[in-house]
Amino acid sequence: MPFDPTLSRRRLLAGVAATLALPAVRAQSAWPSKAVRFVVPFAPGGTSEIVARSVAAELTKQLGQSVYVENKPGGAGMTAMQEVAKAPPDGHTLILTHVGTLAVNPYMLKNQPYDVNRDFAPVTLLAKVPNVFVIHPDVPARNFREFVDYARKNPGLLNYGSAGNASAGHLAMEYLKLVTGMFLTHIPYRGTGPQLTDLLSGRTQASSAGMPALGAHIRSGKLRAIAVGTPQRIPALPDVPTVQEMGYKDFETSQWYGIHVPAGTPTDIIRRLQEESHKALRSSAVTERFATDNAVGGGGPAAEYAAFIAREQRIWKDIVARAGIKPD
Repeated sequence: MPFDPTLSRRRLLAGVAATLALPAVRAQSAWPSKAVRFVVPFAPGGTSEIVARSVAAELTKQLGQSVYVENKPGGAGMTAMQEVAKAPPDGHTLILTHVGTLAVNPYMLKNQPYDVNRDFAPVTLLAKVPNVFVIHPDVPARNFREFVDYARKNPGLLNYGSAGNASAGHLAMEYLKLVTGMFLTHIPYRGTGPQLTDLLSGRTQASSAGMPALGAHIRSGKLRAIAVGTPQRIPALPDVPTVQEMGYKDFETSQWYGIHVPAGTPTDIIRRLQEESHKALRSSAVTERFATDNAVGGGGPAAEYAAFIAREQRIWKDIVARAGIKPD
């Protein structure tokens, strides 16, 4: 066959292109090349940790590398967020993000050392968990209406605990105070576990959290569920009304959790992590756990989570301003 210089050049260019593509292919296939750190910005014992550990256990099986949960509470989530923002953007450091850190802190806290929209990249929404409002049995109220009446007649007498400033429970209770005209004193703790200890002992009188943290105490009678923040009643508490049913139109609040990574993380790693998270959320272990806790699983693409966050930021920016929510 006669020599064809054009064909030779094409083969040469094809070979060069294939060679240059090898590092990118190897980089993608190499992730994760070591254990993956999944940071939770709250103390152990709350809904956030339950969601993170359920998903991390499945990701460990799927990825062939350990995905371990590290609780790092403090500063309304800022301590963990600041640390993760500075982590190498290589897909080996993740953070559990939620309504407080993404949609409230930017409007409640001044001079955050990072920008939640610029310094982090969304991966996927993991779960939405209904907020349940509970009181200690010693409070002289059998239901939601009686509790609101009692709190209004005794302003400042009752204290409510939360997992900390800008935690989902803090936001839910402040929103409830705004619409009902109650005055309750906020006592922030370093996590749901510590605040539940004082609530169960009667040192505080009310709280809002998810069913993963509250379910056993409600069933045992140690806490009294008086309302849920979702538009519809939840299967676990069919006899407990929604706040909307009590006459507060359009009231809706839930806890939601997702995954973010440091900005600059390669898009192929973000896509792989989203796909693996979607698979984990559909595993029997996670779906059964979420069903027990009345949680709704996510798993959609990063763009979908980003759009959801933008909507939540618009909603909570208004609520923070109207309710005057401030760090305690």
